[in-house]
Amino acid sequence: MTGKGLTWLQIVRLAVVQTALGAMVVLTTSTMNRVMVVELALPAIVPGALVGIHYALQMMRPLFGHSSDGGRRRTPFIVGGMAVLGLGAVGAAGATALMGSHQTAGLIAAILAFVVIGAGVGAAGTNLLTLVATHVADRRRGPAATLIWIMMIAGFAVTTGLAGQFLDPYSPQRLVMVTAVVCAIAFVVSLLAVSGIEASGQAPAPVNTKPKLAFRTAVAEIWEEPQTRRFTVFIFVSMLAYSAQDLVLEPFAGLVFGMTPGETTELSSAQHGGTVLGMVLVAVLGPILARRLPGILTGLSVAGCVGSAAALAALAYGGFAPHVFPLRSVVFALGVSNGVFAVAAIARMMGLAREGAAGREGVRMGVWGASQAIAFGVGGFLGTVAVDLTGLIVGTNGAAYAIVFAAEAMLFVISARLAVRAVSRLSAASAESRNEPKLSSSDVVTA
Repeated sequence: MTGKGLTWLQIVRLAVVQTALGAMVVLTTSTMNRVMVVELALPAIVPGALVGIHYALQMMRPLFGHSSDGGRRRTPFIVGGMAVLGLGAVGAAGATALMGSHQTAGLIAAILAFVVIGAGVGAAGTNLLTLVATHVADRRRGPAATLIWIMMIAGFAVTTGLAGQFLDPYSPQRLVMVTAVVCAIAFVVSLLAVSGIEASGQAPAPVNTKPKLAFRTAVAEIWEEPQTRRFTVFIFVSMLAYSAQDLVLEPFAGLVFGMTPGETTELSSAQHGGTVLGMVLVAVLGPILARRLPGILTGLSVAGCVGSAAALAALAYGGFAPHVFPLRSVVFALGVSNGVFAVAAIARMMGLAREGAAGREGVRMGVWGASQAIAFGVGGFLGTVAVDLTGLIVGTNGAAYAIVFAAEAMLFVISARLAVRAVSRLSAASAESRNEPKLSSSDVVTA
């Protein structure tokens, strides 16, 4: 890292871009998913497959990162990706509306829209995180990563909360209108936020005099790095557990608890608000606790997994007693636990991006982003498949969802054990390579 790096104001501006990205994405993965299952009475596997397409396209993340490596600017990829994402999100809303009258045409249009969404998220998201990893000073990188992740979840929470107010009474036209307004505002905000940052000269990228490697060669090179390889596996397994309930929760609230589209969207907002709180708690309390508990980073990761498992187990029970079950409180607790777990992973990711061969930051971040995207796609898809299959056996009611939530709880328990092994090994390997202790009081925010 050369120079002072980006200022805190510039870091906040980049975090605002992530907020805008989250605002565009969340309506496609939450509200439209619920409309397809409840209002249109489609099998849950339909939105699960569509979101899976969006995540599958993000396997192109390493290519997007590689394209901007070697001294090329990241900003054009960010702006272009956000524009493509906005068009895809509006197209997805239009396709969802079309399904009500012409189901086949709507499904074809939705497939195309989610392909566009995946490409936009991959291009913008990969290069935004790589810009942070390469232009932020070492001492600020951990807090910056935490801030950016929190701002993305805040985008989820604010958008779902506000959009829920305007979606009732539901109509297909209203869904398209709300989505278009959200995407237009988000794109303009992101364009203003990222403008001029990379050209500010605060942290010029190191000049790479070596010829740029072919994409396959660059990927093979970073895959030979033990830390990169182990962390990729850890991200996949842990994010699979993290994402498995994404496409299940809102339909569950609509079918079992009788909530309207606006109410389930607001429920999603409560979950994301809890996630933000969990991340803030780790960022604030982590350094304090680390003075007495050096292994607190791993401990918080495990606590987040265990808390998520407990919340999912409670949701499994709640399906049998919808009239007395405190759904919003439990969903909020699930969000808090998710946030505690996720912030450790994203902070570690940002720290490791600059380790290993120089000039491969974009590829490295792209590989981890692709691993996370695949896990999210597989997790969401398998969750919807499980709901449909168990629904055929026990009926589309609380029992079907109880089985799925219980399975997801077990997956989080497994992830807790993997977190102990994977995070501990990564910390030990990093400490050994630098001749440093395994963890210090600052590792909670700078790992």
